[in-house]
Amino acid sequence: MMKIQKVPVDDIYVPAARRKTLHPETVRHLAEDILENGMKTPVQVRHDGKRYILVEGLHRLEAAKWLGEPAIDAYLVQARKH
Repeated sequence: MMKIQKVPVDDIYVPAARRKTLHPETVRHLAEDILENGMKTPVQVRHDGKRYILVEGLHRLEAAKWLGEPAIDAYLVQARKH
């Protein structure tokens, strides 16, 4: 079972291709829900030895940034092997 850890939001790199899928209205709605109910599902990141790279949870990450959160709950996952 994966363990949840706190990761500073500023330490998470979002790949350019993933940034293109961002919908600001979704971020706003999600931020409101997080304020009312808390973060239900941690984001997924992988560590490449230097930084954390977002794997899943762009809108949750951006909502946390929008709310001014210094850190976010994250699952540390392994890179996908193709």
